[in-house]
Amino acid sequence: MTDRLMLLDTASLYFRAFYGVPDKVKAPDGTSVNAVRGLLDMIAKLVTTYEPTRLVACWDDDWRPAWRVDLLPSYKAHRVVQAVPAGTDVEEVPDPLEAQIPLIREALSVLGIPIVGAAEHEADDVIGTLATRADVPVDIVTGDRDLFQLVDDERGVRVIYTARGMSNLELVDDAAVVAKYGVHARQYADFAVLRGDPSDGLPGVAGIGEKSAATLLGACGSLDGIRSAAADGTAGTPAQRAKITAAADYLDVAPTVVNVARNLDLGPFDDRLGRADATGAAELADRINLGSSMTRALAALPH
Repeated sequence: MTDRLMLLDTASLYFRAFYGVPDKVKAPDGTSVNAVRGLLDMIAKLVTTYEPTRLVACWDDDWRPAWRVDLLPSYKAHRVVQAVPAGTDVEEVPDPLEAQIPLIREALSVLGIPIVGAAEHEADDVIGTLATRADVPVDIVTGDRDLFQLVDDERGVRVIYTARGMSNLELVDDAAVVAKYGVHARQYADFAVLRGDPSDGLPGVAGIGEKSAATLLGACGSLDGIRSAAADGTAGTPAQRAKITAAADYLDVAPTVVNVARNLDLGPFDDRLGRADATGAAELADRINLGSSMTRALAALPH
């Protein structure tokens, strides 16, 4: 079997599981377990289908890092339900899902899947670091298109995109990014800065949409190239140059917000499959009523 690393954008997956799996089966104490069961079913399918030999559950130790907010206050602001001065803002998470997060961590632990996060950073940054350092092909599992910036055909880094559901997984390589957006994966972060993304509170450059952003990047190569060409009058139309110039303050900071970190100190951990605790998994499944979902996950993972 070819050595292959799979990186899970864990929150992206458990949110999808929570909203996609009916909340019919509960733990004996009445706690919802649909997100746990759904995530286990996802892991079983992903491991069975793509056959990774290494697997990491990447975690949001800080879903809205202060250093990103300091640069761009609108960053994920619409998801905040409680601001915490000098701390991590509280994200809008339904109570039945919030109660399942410790159970998700416990399930991942008994399956031998390391949970890796980094202080003051998001799971995206952990994924960026691990994908950049990997010396084997990498599959990034996410519903977040921001991670398209990490796609690298030469190094075998691709995205397994879950936005259309687990029955319609999309393998995203550079050709797929070009076909969908008209830019290469290496240009995707600059493309997102220009276009904006309401789901992340990223305003973009007023009047520059996807087509304009792709055209400008095609002509100038990068955001820095666009800004330089706008300054000397050679980029796009006069109206586009004026919009780029007017957005200077935003363009000074947005790339740092959008680009994922690639050099975090994540400490030691073992990402090799084959460390599942069958007894612990069975006990957890019985205790919180995970049923066949844990059975399928355990069957998919060597132990």
